[in-house]
Amino acid sequence: MKKGWQTKKLADVILDIKDGGTPSRKNPGYFGGDIYWCVVKDIKPLIFDTAEKLTEEGLSNCSAKVWPVDSVIISLGATIGQIGIAKVPTATKQGLAGIVLNKQMMTPEFLAYGLLDQKEYIQSLATGATIKEIRPTRFAETIQIPVPPLPEQQRIVGILDEAFEGVATAKANAEKNLQNARALFESHLQSVFTKRGEGWVEKNFDDICVLQRGFDLPTHSRKEGIFPLVSSNGITDRIDTWKVKAPGVVTGRSGTIGNVHYIEEDYWPLNTSLYIKDFHGNYERYIYYFLKQFDLSKYSSGAGVPTLNRNNVHGVKVWFPKDTAEQKSIATKLDALSEETQRLESIYQQKLAALEALKKSLLNQAFSGEL
Repeated sequence: MKKGWQTKKLADVILDIKDGGTPSRKNPGYFGGDIYWCVVKDIKPLIFDTAEKLTEEGLSNCSAKVWPVDSVIISLGATIGQIGIAKVPTATKQGLAGIVLNKQMMTPEFLAYGLLDQKEYIQSLATGATIKEIRPTRFAETIQIPVPPLPEQQRIVGILDEAFEGVATAKANAEKNLQNARALFESHLQSVFTKRGEGWVEKNFDDICVLQRGFDLPTHSRKEGIFPLVSSNGITDRIDTWKVKAPGVVTGRSGTIGNVHYIEEDYWPLNTSLYIKDFHGNYERYIYYFLKQFDLSKYSSGAGVPTLNRNNVHGVKVWFPKDTAEQKSIATKLDALSEETQRLESIYQQKLAALEALKKSLLNQAFSGEL
């Protein structure tokens, strides 16, 4: 520990900590008042705003407390470890605790960063059979926090504010580049099937390929092996037997509709999926891309779990190149673009991971006195 620093229990540096409350949704008179009321989704890193407000009756109904400006708000219920600082007087939902600091010992910004540094540890403290939570009093007695002099706290917060702002900008740029890479591929994929070249013909969907429902295979009947077990979400397991010869194209029948998977090994399609039973001599990889750009979700039904009825799709009129050589050429070009897109996605994902690691490193340095 750096000279001049102390380590104290959270309970020793705060004046108050208390869980929030949730008024009954059955009474509309509890909402729409003037009292800010924070829920988990309102919290953003170190600052939040609220979407809902309570009336005095709503506040009384849930016995919530209105926390003053600069109170630290932390989620000790759902999404444990989300942290914010109240910029207006606000009440909180049940599971969100408010903390009032002794400002002669610690600034709210320093505490917020300190709790962020311990986020994984805080999450490990949660208990409960169904709903994981941490009681505020236990939290205050368990958490230990470094306490440097106030000027040192302010210096550290200034450095972290500037660094985190830079990280946030870099992260936003990487996420935008990731979205752009995916959008570029999707745009090119759609253009291939909308522009259509010479030699394309219009036929029924089932004249190009035939969808077939997959096969049931109870969990107790599955034995570990080398063959892919394919559900609506893709390969979910490896078993010792197969039903369909490779290559295969599989899409979701129920639950996840529209995801398309190309399978290069003999496989077993589950009954939550539809597989291509007959390619009618067309190039399998082309059919994969054809289905990827085809909006199968339009043909699903069901209020609860969406289900795709293959009979709703088979009669749809579609355009396709009847020459398999052109199909192979299209698929080869799309493969190359897909490979490049995946390479770019990998780069941007690595950047995002590196930025998160940098944030953790900065916090660790800050609260070990090394920043």
